[in-house]
Amino acid sequence: MEKVWANINAVLIADDPKTFVTRRISETNLEFGGIRGDRHFGITSKADSRQPMYPRGTEILNRRQITIVSVEELDRIAEELGVEAVLPEWLGANLLITGYPELTKLPMGSRILFKSGAGLICMGENQPCTLPGDEIQKHFDDHEKLSIRFVRAGYKRRGIVCAVESPGIIHENDEVQILVNNFKNPMQ
Repeated sequence: MEKVWANINAVLIADDPKTFVTRRISETNLEFGGIRGDRHFGITSKADSRQPMYPRGTEILNRRQITIVSVEELDRIAEELGVEAVLPEWLGANLLITGYPELTKLPMGSRILFKSGAGLICMGENQPCTLPGDEIQKHFDDHEKLSIRFVRAGYKRRGIVCAVESPGIIHENDEVQILVNNFKNPMQ
């Protein structure tokens, strides 16, 4: 596995049951299941439109415990939308990192390791949808159709979803090691 370093710019939590929008906190304790109190906390979740192979409501492994976005990709989304900024809060992100500009392309099975011993495993790309676009639109009345335009602008830039592989405390400004899963299956 290739090793690279990045920094945590923000730690966030979605603890208001009325919205997916997150708020910033200085630190949190990652548990198996994610961040206690966050809307995506849990070792399992119910299948929805993202898992069409299962009947809706089927209990499945929660691959979406933690959502991570990068400063660099948010800047590119904002530029494409023609707005000053796209904040991680508006996308429901739990972590904002800098120093790894192609975060969304991080392969499944890659690890993000924290100095506390906490570790996340990448479960794949977070597909863009119109809900974050609706939230972005609320902040830019003078721009049209941001909800729909976000889906295109966020494609391959929306960040990743992760599961907690090892619990521990994480802090804003922590340096993290990213172990990029570059394993090539000889059977493919």
